[in-house]
Amino acid sequence: MAYQDVIAEINELPDGPEIGALFDFDGTIISGYSAVTFFREQIKRGHLSPRDFVELLSVMGSFGIGILGFPALMLAASQFLRGVREDSYASFGEEVFKSHIARQVYPETRALVETHLRKGHTVAIISSATPYQVVPAARDLDIEHVLCTNLQVENGVFTGGVVRPICFGSGKVIAAESLAKKFKIDLDKSFFYSDSTDDLELLERVGNARPLNPSNRLLAIAEERGWPVRRFASRGRPKPTDWIRTAMVPATLMGSFLSGLPIWALTGSKREAMNFSLSVFADTASALIGLKLEIKGEHHLWSNRPAVFVFNHQSNVDMVIIARLLRRDISGVGKKEIRDLPLIGRILELSGVVLIDRKDSEKAIETMKTLVDTMRIEGKSVCMSPEGTRSITPKLAPFKKGAFHLAMQAGVPVVPIVIQNSSDIMPKGDVIYRPATIRVEVLPPIETHDWSAETIDEHMNSVRDMFLQTLGQDRSGHIVAPLRVVEK
Repeated sequence: MAYQDVIAEINELPDGPEIGALFDFDGTIISGYSAVTFFREQIKRGHLSPRDFVELLSVMGSFGIGILGFPALMLAASQFLRGVREDSYASFGEEVFKSHIARQVYPETRALVETHLRKGHTVAIISSATPYQVVPAARDLDIEHVLCTNLQVENGVFTGGVVRPICFGSGKVIAAESLAKKFKIDLDKSFFYSDSTDDLELLERVGNARPLNPSNRLLAIAEERGWPVRRFASRGRPKPTDWIRTAMVPATLMGSFLSGLPIWALTGSKREAMNFSLSVFADTASALIGLKLEIKGEHHLWSNRPAVFVFNHQSNVDMVIIARLLRRDISGVGKKEIRDLPLIGRILELSGVVLIDRKDSEKAIETMKTLVDTMRIEGKSVCMSPEGTRSITPKLAPFKKGAFHLAMQAGVPVVPIVIQNSSDIMPKGDVIYRPATIRVEVLPPIETHDWSAETIDEHMNSVRDMFLQTLGQDRSGHIVAPLRVVEK
């Protein structure tokens, strides 16, 4: 489990649902405010007229300077949804989560949630936001209980009203006590994580107040009362150094390629030149990004080559991770759009990356057949992601068969590389690299000599189950609590 310093306290707690782990949403689970993201996307899509936009800014400004309280703000904001179908807005919320909010989730808070869940604690989000902002993220985090501000709906259409009590201030205490009564939670043993003094009443109600990314005012109160405080910098506004490191990584690929050209010119060996360039790129890019690796089972990377190395794909940084792990004599598969990247696309093709058209499956299969010769004749290994594309969250996506057919046809083993948390550095949709330690587990090679086309689904699913077990997920992507031995 990542972020040992963050979760150490929870690991020492007793197991069981009587301990509650209650989380605020905006600023605590995610960086920033989901309402701002929603409004920005509504404006972008033309859901709000210019007049609506001006009125909305006025309402938010009045709230910001204290003229409007939060209940009045919610009532005013809900007027802009009057007459809109609830199912349509819920679908919009799912889209906003996938395109924006998923990458705003703090990985440290994800680690907190996962650890509480593995301990069997009752985990809930208690937020003043609406379900349409919160529920998609809760589902991704495997948080079953969501208590938030609900909007009035009649015949599937928003009325413009708000259901009371609103989940704000004392309303959050009411929500927490209702949850505690229903599920027999002891609030005196429970935790509440929040960033704002708006939640002071619930912070005071639980036994363990835990300010996360606190406002200045909450920080002062926390210091006065001895509440432990944590700040997470893994999301939110990038630092200038983050922009610089991000800009330099593509340049590193170019520079690494150029550094291998003298070897190619003097020895005539393109292969040795590319191996040298790959190692230079892996080490230089890792240093620039601030990428550190914790590797388990590293010897499996070298015990059976050539092989088809399969990895779960969460981030653009996976390319650097795979280069760092495998280092030499490898080829890969990428989408054809890479070819359009100036210089970089050409360099990747020269290095042996096979670019395929994912929309044309027949042509893609034909193109990949060249990789069989790459393994059989040249003795190179191939690395592929059976998910086919990056996941928006750490949950494992369904596998495609291509990598497994390839290994079977070439008669080489499959070696699973399980990457635990590369999205901490750059989640899908983000453009900035941030420093992090990534945990990788390399599983033992899986022989394919007795595989057949008729049994390929069975073998693919077996390998996927290995990934799931290592990631601590079940087949639906839900977090699985580790088995514990109970002494008699």
